[in-house]
Formats: sequence, structure tokens, C-alpha cells
Amino acid sequence: MAMHKSNSGSALGPGGLDLSQAFFKPIMNAAPPSPTKRHNKISVVGAGNVGMAIAQTILTQDLTDELVLVDAIPDKLRGEMLDLQHAAAFLPRTKIHASTDYSVTAGSDLCIVTAGARQINGESRLNLLQRNVALFQKIIPPLVRYSPDTVLLIVSNPVDVLTYVAWKLSGFPSNRVIGSGTNLDSSRFRFLIADHLDVNAQDVQAYIVGEHGDSSVALWSSISVGGVPVLSFLEKQQIEYEKEMLENIHKEVVHSAYEVISLKGYTSWAIGYSVANLARTIIRDQRKVHPVSVLAKGLYGIDGGEVFLSLPAQLGRGGALGVTNIHLTQEETQRLRDSATTILEVQNQLAI
Repeated sequence: MAMHKSNSGSALGPGGLDLSQAFFKPIMNAAPPSPTKRHNKISVVGAGNVGMAIAQTILTQDLTDELVLVDAIPDKLRGEMLDLQHAAAFLPRTKIHASTDYSVTAGSDLCIVTAGARQINGESRLNLLQRNVALFQKIIPPLVRYSPDTVLLIVSNPVDVLTYVAWKLSGFPSNRVIGSGTNLDSSRFRFLIADHLDVNAQDVQAYIVGEHGDSSVALWSSISVGGVPVLSFLEKQQIEYEKEMLENIHKEVVHSAYEVISLKGYTSWAIGYSVANLARTIIRDQRKVHPVSVLAKGLYGIDGGEVFLSLPAQLGRGGALGVTNIHLTQEETQRLRDSATTILEVQNQLAI
């Protein structure tokens, strides 16, 4: 039977008969679909290892009705799209599109940016960053043009500086531009504490804040296990703990990404789950608290300039809804300010 595709993507038989309609007998006097039904659309820019791990996790967790992939390499992009589409029988029903043209992202509720330039041998970090800024100048404006009400979620590294760049290029209010920040670092932190105490990581409340990088800050004073504040409990019970041991856990968090990269060449699965976790909170308006990169000026004494770094923020459909007023010790506050200074020093060298 000769068939061709209509503009809507339905197969048409001889005489223009829409087979998708001919396949079923219509219900008499059927009411139109409820206008309150929400149709979700998520776009992922960058079809590399990280972008595809995020896309695959979003699909398997049934987080969206429509998933869009955008990349500059058309063959790889089409190959990734087809590979995912061929799994349709095993996945929740999601429309999957891919294109090098940003118009395909129109009407997205959430745009996730993973694209980034790779470091050339011997290249300075600043030069690499400047190339990423040039790349973002091509990515962010069309995303904003086609989805003016979207939330931008930046994953590309260095994530804090590039979230600031995306905010400046977008013209969006700061609550609608978020970086994946230390959401994954905090997950690693919770895992290592849970492993040390032999408990379930889901019972551990612990945050890494500040830069997603070497100057990140572990908030030891606010760690709790099953609702019990750990450090104050140890002090009350007169149980000695070594500060060096705590610092070693933080160091392990910072260096764990480097270890994975040295072993397999890149990180992908953990960041895939981390970003899908953020996407779930935003798309479903769950109002959960995540440590993500947000505009931190005026918070916790950070007043040196417009800087994005990770703080525990409540997320929902509107993006970042607020930052928790978590108690920090003097030492933690100072480390957080030092982390902000580290990011600002790099940021101030950019031509933007």
C-alpha cells in the first residue's frame, strides 16, 4: 500500500485517508480534550555523552511528552534520535525530535544546555572559556527567541561562569536561569557520608555549596542523618571525630569526577541522573530544595558582584523560587565568599 506522511506526521493512504483515524471508530458526541491537560516539552542542546545520558534518563523516567535534541553535527544527531526512537516499544510514549535548527525547540518548558568546546592540548582555561562564551552566543539567543517563557538549565562547564553568561545573553530574570551546580557533588557527598556511617544515602541531608569545582564548600554544620544533626550529636555524646577525616570526605567528592574522567574519559551517567532529577522538580513543580547555581549577590554576605554559585534553592515551574536560609558557621560563610571571589576573578576576564 502506498503511503505518505501528512504535515502532522500521520500516515495517509490512497485518497488522503488518515490511517491513524481510520484505525478506530470515533466515539459519538465525544467532548474535546480537557484544556487543563499540560503538555510538557524539554529540549536538550548537545548530543554528546552528557546530553544523551540526560535525554535517556528523562525518557526512561517519563518526565516529558516531547523531547527535542539539538546539535551542530547532523549525522550524529539523526543517529541518536533514531536510536532512541527505535526503543519506543520499551519506553513511555514520548515524541522525539532532533534538528540542527533551533526552531524545533519552540515552546519548550525547559531547555537544558550541555554543549561545550573541548580543551585543546596546551590551551589555557581562560581561552577555553572564551570559546565557550562564543558558542553560547550562538545557542542562548535562539533558545530565548523560540521559548521566551522557558527555564534555562545550564550543565556545560565551568557551569557557574557559563550560567552567568547564559543569564546575561538571555535577558531573563535570574530565577529562570539555573546551573546544575553542586547537585551532583552533594549526591556524591551524601553517598560517602552514608557509606562511612553505614546508612542509606536517602536518610542523609548534606550539601556542598559554592563553586562546582575545587573551591566548593562542604556544609558540615548542617549535616543530619534521620533528622539528627551529626556534629552536635557527636559533641553531646562526647564522641571524638577528626576534622581531617571530614576534610578527606570533601576532597574525595571534589576529586571523584577527575577519577571517573581518568578511568573512562568522561562522566555521563551520574550527571544524567542528577539533571533528570532537577528536570523532574522543575517540570512537575515539586518545590524541592536542590543545591544549584543561582544568582548569589546579596546572599550570605556575597556582595562583590553578580556571581552565580550553588546554594540550596527551592525549584519549581518558575525556576528558582527562593534560597533556603540555612545556618552557616563563620568559617563556612568565609569559604563561601572565597568561592565567590574565585569565580568572579575568572568572570571579570571575559569579554561579554
